[in-house]
Amino acid sequence: MSFIESYDMLKQLKNYFLISIILLAIGCSGKLNYKDFSKDVTCFPDYQNVAIPSNIAPLNFTIRDTAQQYKVVLKGSLGKEISVKSDDGRIIFPVSKWKALLKENRGKEIVFEFYLKQKGEWLKYNSARNFVAAEDIDPYLVYRLIEPGYETWNKMGIYQRNLENFDETPVMINEMSDGNCMNCHSFCKNSSDRMLFHMRAQNGGTYILTDGKVSKVDTKTDSTLSAGVYPAWHPGGRFVAFLVNRIVQSFHAIEKRKIEVIDTLSDLMIYDTKLNKVLTSASIASPARYETFPVWSPDGSSLYFCSAGFQNYRNFEDIKYDLLKINFDTVAVKFGATDTVIAAARNGFSVSFPRISPDGKTLMFCKTAYGNFTIWHDDSDIYALDLATSRMYMPEINSNRSESYHNWSSSGRWMVFSSRRIDGLYTRPYFTYIDKEGKAHKPFLLPQKDPDFYMDFVKSYNVPELVKAKVDLDPRKLEKIVKTEAVKSSFERIF
Repeated sequence: MSFIESYDMLKQLKNYFLISIILLAIGCSGKLNYKDFSKDVTCFPDYQNVAIPSNIAPLNFTIRDTAQQYKVVLKGSLGKEISVKSDDGRIIFPVSKWKALLKENRGKEIVFEFYLKQKGEWLKYNSARNFVAAEDIDPYLVYRLIEPGYETWNKMGIYQRNLENFDETPVMINEMSDGNCMNCHSFCKNSSDRMLFHMRAQNGGTYILTDGKVSKVDTKTDSTLSAGVYPAWHPGGRFVAFLVNRIVQSFHAIEKRKIEVIDTLSDLMIYDTKLNKVLTSASIASPARYETFPVWSPDGSSLYFCSAGFQNYRNFEDIKYDLLKINFDTVAVKFGATDTVIAAARNGFSVSFPRISPDGKTLMFCKTAYGNFTIWHDDSDIYALDLATSRMYMPEINSNRSESYHNWSSSGRWMVFSSRRIDGLYTRPYFTYIDKEGKAHKPFLLPQKDPDFYMDFVKSYNVPELVKAKVDLDPRKLEKIVKTEAVKSSFERIF
């Protein structure tokens, strides 16, 4: 064989080799050879068959079924499908591709296809269909992170999470304020420009953010039980309704019941941010009743609150809270008539955490056997009240564990609520879509970049609040204000 013939043969072999590599690559990137397997996959978190906003961060999850390899294909009627392979069951979607697919399919369904390789062959499990709502969720969630215990705390802080990605930043952490307690962050109409929160013990006071400026006030007066807690902003932005109270904690010695938090005295008051004045009235501060958990109607004309007849706190199981409403004149700054909205005590249950939808049509509340601090009550469920018809019903969002603090998005199409459904110990935030017919859809857990995040995270999410933009506060900005003296509020009794 000549040199030229040998060279030509080598070239042909090289070409055959390259063609084989190309064909092999095409075969590897093509569709899987699989068998249909009519079984649902077990995922955590459970993001199957839920309604989600188009601006939510990727719903990363772990497939708990045993397999040698996993593949998930996400597709919609529009846009490019996303394919993710995994050796350990952790499915993490690329953020940019996820956002593009959801944006293309607003108001439509997207489909999760699940493929698991078991005993050397691929099986296709049942697909899951998720609905991408046309309405976005408010892009930020603000919450306190704290250990789930009740005797004391170590480190705590108020944080904000960008729901469109996985960025979490602190608003305030107690490492910057001598290790004190902080709580009760609250916003006016989901606005990050108007908020407040409290600090206790050292550096105590109510910190109020208004249009970029922070003030520190002391709402405790000689005529009130305590400084204000559990705030509710009037939609006009001038007034804040507060609870003032004295509490005790009672510890159970029986299985599945840990603690009772009980008011021994409680009243409501109104704080005037314009005049730095505390206002109260016999209508909302009766010595014969416990008043708690205020919330304003969206038009600001009425104040809703929970109220129970006074009893010895040792008979805590007999303390049952009704839901009342009182008219409020913002011009004359006075109260009007009081009505009973839910006569809960007469019907053998108790109401807490009332929250009204922005359109004023639906009131969500926690229903429990007794008391008002429902986070420790496994029987606490979220109920809805149609304010036009007075029909009370239970949305399909509850579990056999405690559902507690909840609030609406600015559009009224989304709600965030606290639940201990995973383990009965840690409180975590869930979201539910409220459609135009008022139906609440299957809830989903706050997504994390690492789908196994909740298996190792040992803090509870406390008081989740949806806001429309990032809060322009951070520990460095607040550190200087922390050391200043709080401005004392004046007091006035109104009628």
